[in-house]
Order: sequence, then structure tokens, then C-alpha cells
Amino acid sequence: MSVFWQVLGFAFLGLGMWLRFSGSTRGIFEIEALHSSAFVIAVTVLIALGSVMLIVVVFGDYGACSEKRCSLKVFSVLVSFLALAEVVVGVLVYSKSAEFRMSVVEFYSSMYALYLSNGDPVIGITLTFIHKMLHCCGVTGVSALEVVQNTCPKPDGWIQHIIMPNCPGIIADVFNSKAPLVMGMFVGTGALLVGKCVACCTFLHLDAVN
Repeated sequence: MSVFWQVLGFAFLGLGMWLRFSGSTRGIFEIEALHSSAFVIAVTVLIALGSVMLIVVVFGDYGACSEKRCSLKVFSVLVSFLALAEVVVGVLVYSKSAEFRMSVVEFYSSMYALYLSNGDPVIGITLTFIHKMLHCCGVTGVSALEVVQNTCPKPDGWIQHIIMPNCPGIIADVFNSKAPLVMGMFVGTGALLVGKCVACCTFLHLDAVN
């Protein structure tokens, strides 16, 4: 499980750092008027979340390997905060799905525009991941018009060779019709973290008894 969180943490931190300091996107962060944009906020969240996840993994692995009670206590506290944050975010996503939907669509549109302007390979990989995960293709979905066709998934059926679902529409649909599922994913992740925290606390208790 720690390997999963480690890989995920590295992925979040790496993507966030690239989007923050890449020559093609660094200018966005230097414009004060854009500091509250969905793109800037999302990149900041990626960096912060990736950093916290890696710190948690370091304390957890070090505490487990060395059996240092102090490290395990810090690990338990950090995991508790992460679990609480996951649950809070899940509830907020559900209760304010319209606002989150607009923010995610705006973030996607920013990534799309950046890829069009400079063809950044990391942004291209990110778009490819999003397109395959949601099975959508760009902002239009029309094969003859879509300029990011190389990042789109393989069509399902002959109709999708002509037109595929567009990503802003799919993202909006996810938040409109599957908000409870999205909340469940966050809450479920929080529950997994709580389980990890309980296991760590149990180990600390047994160690203290012995």
C-alpha cells in the first residue's frame, strides 16, 4: 500500500512542479490577476498534496522499519489529517458539485489551450490520461476538427470515428449525474487511510504493552 501512495505522491508532485516551473506555464503564475484561476489553484493543490503524501510515506516507512514510536505517532497524525481532508473534500464536491464542475472544466480547458500553444509533452501525457480515463476527445470531439487527436482514445464503433464525446461535456456529466460516486471515492479513500491509522495505533498500543 505504501508503494501505491509513494507512486501517487511522486506523480502529483512531479506533475505539479512541471506545470509550475515549466517555461510554457511559468508565466501564468507571474500574472497576479490569474492567481485565483482554476489552473493555478489546481497546480498548487497537486504540489501540496504530493508533498504531504510523500512525507506521510517517509514517516510511515521509517517508523515501520525502525519501530520508532515517534515516527509512527507523527505518521498516525498525518494520516488522520489526510483522512479528514479526504472526507471533507468529498462532502464539498457533493454539496458544491456545480462549482467544482466549473473549476475542473476550466482546469481542463487551460491544459488543452497550453498544449495547443506549445505542444508540451508532459501536458500531452496528462491530456492522454484524462481522455482515456473519461473516453472523450478534446473540446469538440469532432475528428475532422479536433487538433489534439493524437491524445484521444481509440473510437468505440464507427460513429466515434466521426465524433466522440467532448471532454467538457463528459466532466460536467460526471459531476451532474455521478456526484455521489465522486464523493464515495473520496470518502472511501479516507476510510482506507483511517484503517491504516487504526492499524498503526494498534501497533503502538501493543508495543507499549509489551
